[in-house]
Amino acid sequence: MNLKNLLISLTLLLPVAAQAQSITPAQIQQFKSLPKAQQEALARQYGVDLDQIQGGGTETRPQVNQEISVVEPLEKDNEQNGRKDQSDSKPSKEEQAFSAKNHGLKPFGYELFEGKPSTFAPVTEIPVPANYTMGPGDELKVQLWGNDNRQLSLVVSRDGTIEMPERGPVNVAGMSFQQVREEISRLVAEQYIGVKAAVSLGELRSMRVFVLGEARTPGSFSVSSLSTITNALYVSGGIRHTGSLRNVQLKRNGKVVSTLDLYDLLLKGDTSGDVRLQPGDAVFIPAVGPRVGIDGEVYRPALYEINSSTTLDDLVDLAGGLTSQAYPQITRIERTNDDFLRVIAEADLTNNKGKRAKVKAGDRVSVASIADVTGQYVEITGAATREGKFAWVPGMRVSSVIRNLDADLLPIADTNFAALVRTNSESQNISVLSLELKNALANPGGEEDLVLQEKDQILVFSDEGKGNFKQSFREQATARNSSEMAQKSADGQKDPQRFRRDILFSPVVRRLKAQATPLAPQQTITISGPVRYPGEYPLPATGKVKDAIVMAGGLTDSALMLDAELARRNLNVDGVEQTQLRTVSLVEAMNDQSDIQLQSRDRLMVKSIPLFGATRTIKLEGEVVYPGEYTFSDGETLVDVLKRAGGLTSNAFPRGAVFTRKKLRELEAQRLQEAEKRLQGDLLGVQLEGDNFGGQSAQRVEQVQSLLDDVQTSRPVGRMVIDLASVMEDSSYQSIRLQDGDALTVPTIPQAVSVFGEVQFPTSHLHSAGLTVDDYLGRSGGPTRQADESRVYVVKADGSVMLPEKSAWFGGRSQQLQPGDTVIMPIDVDRLNQLELWTNVSQIVYQMALGAAAVGNL
Repeated sequence: MNLKNLLISLTLLLPVAAQAQSITPAQIQQFKSLPKAQQEALARQYGVDLDQIQGGGTETRPQVNQEISVVEPLEKDNEQNGRKDQSDSKPSKEEQAFSAKNHGLKPFGYELFEGKPSTFAPVTEIPVPANYTMGPGDELKVQLWGNDNRQLSLVVSRDGTIEMPERGPVNVAGMSFQQVREEISRLVAEQYIGVKAAVSLGELRSMRVFVLGEARTPGSFSVSSLSTITNALYVSGGIRHTGSLRNVQLKRNGKVVSTLDLYDLLLKGDTSGDVRLQPGDAVFIPAVGPRVGIDGEVYRPALYEINSSTTLDDLVDLAGGLTSQAYPQITRIERTNDDFLRVIAEADLTNNKGKRAKVKAGDRVSVASIADVTGQYVEITGAATREGKFAWVPGMRVSSVIRNLDADLLPIADTNFAALVRTNSESQNISVLSLELKNALANPGGEEDLVLQEKDQILVFSDEGKGNFKQSFREQATARNSSEMAQKSADGQKDPQRFRRDILFSPVVRRLKAQATPLAPQQTITISGPVRYPGEYPLPATGKVKDAIVMAGGLTDSALMLDAELARRNLNVDGVEQTQLRTVSLVEAMNDQSDIQLQSRDRLMVKSIPLFGATRTIKLEGEVVYPGEYTFSDGETLVDVLKRAGGLTSNAFPRGAVFTRKKLRELEAQRLQEAEKRLQGDLLGVQLEGDNFGGQSAQRVEQVQSLLDDVQTSRPVGRMVIDLASVMEDSSYQSIRLQDGDALTVPTIPQAVSVFGEVQFPTSHLHSAGLTVDDYLGRSGGPTRQADESRVYVVKADGSVMLPEKSAWFGGRSQQLQPGDTVIMPIDVDRLNQLELWTNVSQIVYQMALGAAAVGNL
């Protein structure tokens, strides 16, 4: 259609509401497809209300084939609302306690309908059966073709009739859809010549039903006339864990007309009990019936709801049957007896008596495993991709269960060493063998590829060096892998800390200590010093020092290979235990040339290379010919390093050199922290005393707070006062022996004298010969009202402190200053009304003055 004609017709039709509804949706859609600017221009040109056109003025019904999400998962719903519903997305405390009380077993089947309804609209996406009964509100779509082509939409009225064009009302209430289809086809054939009809159902009537009892969202719901019990459960969010799955009741007019056992639907796919609902029906979910737990070698360990006739064999069927590793001859039943005590009984599922045994509410059934009963297994624990028990056969070796280092072990696994814990079949005592995994798999069937015995346990440890490297690599990876890394970290399977030697060996060491006797002493040793993993370990079965060191991860590069010390506790002739020391050559021990055998509770200490890796440096900055960070040897002095650095430049000011030491800086930081704590206590005291200061409490608080702020913002310098000129030129001056972390900064020749503290204008002044302390104070505007003029002091350029004294004749401070000096006017602490702050303030301000002088002279 031409757009101009369209707009003209819209102009004529829009003023009349009844006519406005005759505009076809195709015309409106054609207009809306135009750019917005063109729509507005055409609307203004023809005087059309654009809002009225865009609104459409017509009421659209939802399409039948439109996909509507009726129920959303709980977690998805919470994310869309921008929050995390802890009660839905995570187990509640009650659920966690319930799970712990039932040994981690969860009720079966409740996740089937779990969700939250996203809409209360009727569910219509359900196939219509031929025997569907027509009723008021149903819509019939009749397509005529032949001599007359048109489509009719016939809605069943409240009196059960439809209005056939040129025919009148036709009663269809109570008829099935198939019967209505045949009736309409017959009427069309009689009414029209050469016309046929195709009849289908459009919108179905809705009805209101109730879902009550232990539903997740109980209440009334508008559902389709085709809905069944499960449809109603679906839109209500499912059944709570306290509701019954086996006795869902359909009530009509106050009477139970049908019950649904959801286990039939879940386990057998039987929908015969899922009957269709009628208006006003109530789906009632009673409280859960008796439950029984089953775990072990079954396919679906869980808590199951049972009836009074459920047998042990029925319970196993509910749990999916027995696995191939099940040992049905031993089935343990834990039950509460009449005296409310938990007792354990056994049943044999291979005979009829055991199968017919009745189970009761609260029972916990456990089906044993073949491996647990027969002991014909080996076990892998630690940094392996598949931990657990594996079937044992005579003659199998380590390479039979760990075939490939990359496929069978985690990337963080230590491939050089693993431990094999062996249990003696007669005494049940354990011993530990060293296992070199890499060599064992490199030569299958060789000497290192040990033959396994029943109940052997292989401990695979993590190599923390690999874990740290991979963590560093992951931190440099792109952000798109962050979620995957977080998931791996949550699983704990990639964490090297989980498979540390001390963690995996801990139960082994405890058992070795528990099984010790006077005739079989405790089979443990302790290794300390520069080994990768020092600690307490099982005594290697070979007794070799080499195997013990390999068990501890091997030697580090700081180990002294000359001698190690072995401490051994022996009994003397009087039965008193004494310590005996022996020297072990590590070179011989690591080459299997030592005949020393480790014994019970030996302590092996590996010595470290003295000062291994100890790099001591001093930093030279400022007016030094070759500044930089210099390494010095033990005993070197500051003069020695300055000579190596080429000495001082011609612009150097040695009297103002700042020499700092790391240990002094740490000590000053500690003193500042202590002073800060004292000032905070004093500040609290001022605040608590209130107006006892003659109405000037607020001013006192402000003064103490200002001082406290200065302390908190100050930084320790760690300066040690030295006379650098004397250090370099006077041989009698005490030598300065260097320590690691020392620093020397030599400033240029200064020209200023600084004035800081409680003066009107703290600043620096150009040095003038002949000016005194009072002269420089006057140039800074003089003291403030809260200054303490009697305690003025001067920080000299070399860091020393001078207390200028007033002249007895003239009353002034006549001492002359030199370039680089700093005058400090402290605060009058007596103004703070009897607070004992002088000790605190003197220490703090002294440190701050040193820092200010150091900065001013650089």
